[in-house]
Amino acid sequence: MLGFLSIVISIGVAWFGYGTARSFVRERLRYVDGALSSGAAVVAAVGATLIAWPVVWLLPLVTTGTALAFGIAVGLGARAGAHDVKNGHTLTDGR
Repeated sequence: MLGFLSIVISIGVAWFGYGTARSFVRERLRYVDGALSSGAAVVAAVGATLIAWPVVWLLPLVTTGTALAFGIAVGLGARAGAHDVKNGHTLTDGR
């Protein structure tokens, strides 16, 4: 049961990291050329993993795999946000 709960937490953290990174790049960093490069996604992934690594030691149900999943999801989200900006997709308020 605890293994299943750990997997659910990892999936939730990865989903949150992906969505947050994608919307941040798409809405806040759309005019920053450096954030739209593929190297920025790698830097975001490594940075997120390094930040999450000490946090997983403090929590009992998450493992280092959770930190890796979070980092990969943030990198993929940053890349997807950059792809959205390059293709002209942005969120609007409906006006």
